[in-house]
Amino acid sequence: MTTGSLRLRKGDVLLVVDVQNDFLPGGALAVPGGDAVIPVLDTCAEKFDRCGLPVIASRDWHPGDHCSFREQGGPWPVHCVAGTHGAELAATLALPRGSALVSKATERDRDAYSAFQGTDLGERLKHLHCRRLFIGGLATDYCVRATALDALAAGLEVIVLEDAVRAVDAHPGDGERALAELASRGARLARLDEVHGG
Repeated sequence: MTTGSLRLRKGDVLLVVDVQNDFLPGGALAVPGGDAVIPVLDTCAEKFDRCGLPVIASRDWHPGDHCSFREQGGPWPVHCVAGTHGAELAATLALPRGSALVSKATERDRDAYSAFQGTDLGERLKHLHCRRLFIGGLATDYCVRATALDALAAGLEVIVLEDAVRAVDAHPGDGERALAELASRGARLARLDEVHGG
């Protein structure tokens, strides 16, 4: 794993994963400290915008009877039901005008942790000639991990912003293990202060 400055360049895209009300403190499936990622992501998105680089946000957008819900035999409480307050992106998440939005896990019988699964994200990134994907959001050990693994499998260079992710930690240390796994698979772990405009 290399360290040091990351200068933004053409082909870079920022992906903000699932920073939605239900994953924030007080939400139906709150990630501990989840709101701490927002100011970091806001600053990072501003850096991308100043460089004319694209920002994409993903969101869970579930039907009310989604298979991941406990009532349907899944592991999670009802969360991020399409059209509800809980599914909205955090009000303080300041994404640049024109940022794209990808909705995932929209079908009743199919779950999706990765923002690539069942969406057009891969095609969008090809259209943008993306070579490096910067990833932050929620949660480290679930949707961030799955999205980063799919990005690596697609041949992209992946940078996970360590100070812009937080973990569910259903088992203590899950978040740290997820980051270690991503690093071992070739992702770079970086922090916001390493990211600089072109």
